[in-house]
Amino acid sequence: MMSSIKTIAEKKSNGDTIDVLFWVGCAGSYDARAQKVSRAFAQVMDAAGVSYAILGEEERCTGDPARRAGNEFLFQMLAIQNIETLKQYDIRNIVTTCPHCFNTLKNEYPALGGNYQVKHHTQFINELIQSGKLKIKHVDTEPVTYHDSCYIGRVNGIYEVPREVLKALHVEINEMQRSKSNGLCCGAGGAQMFKEDEPGTKKINQERIEEAIDTGAKKIISNCPFCLTMLTDGLKAKEQEHIMVYDLAEMIVQNM
Repeated sequence: MMSSIKTIAEKKSNGDTIDVLFWVGCAGSYDARAQKVSRAFAQVMDAAGVSYAILGEEERCTGDPARRAGNEFLFQMLAIQNIETLKQYDIRNIVTTCPHCFNTLKNEYPALGGNYQVKHHTQFINELIQSGKLKIKHVDTEPVTYHDSCYIGRVNGIYEVPREVLKALHVEINEMQRSKSNGLCCGAGGAQMFKEDEPGTKKINQERIEEAIDTGAKKIISNCPFCLTMLTDGLKAKEQEHIMVYDLAEMIVQNM
């Protein structure tokens, strides 16, 4: 994907150095909707003059879905492959648009010998804005509602940083009934993304969408490719497709 972006192998062969490795992730590489987020974040980094690269075909799944589904052997196999690749290129700084990749690389790889400075793209974007490297237009737009993904929110305690980015855009945030530490999962967590719902249970993504609709906002802002899919599917099920779901990086690109 994103053939115009240099891989770290290409950068190294030219003697170039990079500030950060962009870990694209499975969804960001192969899912058509998430690919748009990857491109948007790449545009953000280009605009801010960030020197970055991707692993390209050398990037493997972090193993997060395997571990959540109980296949510890597959998780460790994938993790060790990735750690060896990162060691080969002496990678220290990683940024990713996927909270699942972020959590796994940051909190679970160290036990296997992979120690890195890992940032989620919402953190990275906020730093670029605060440092003045990223210039955005201060425009008043219609209110939005923000969905806290589980792995950025409750698991890693990152609540205010994404909201600071939205405030930099001067958008009004209509919070959902359940938000921040009390936020409701989109329904994809714990490998639920890859299986059918249990019979007789209410679909979590539709319950979450009901809360988003109640805010009156016409835009739902997410920070996770899985949330993006689940929330969009929830809107379709509720026949509310006039409401749009965007990643935070896409909001930035719209206002650069």
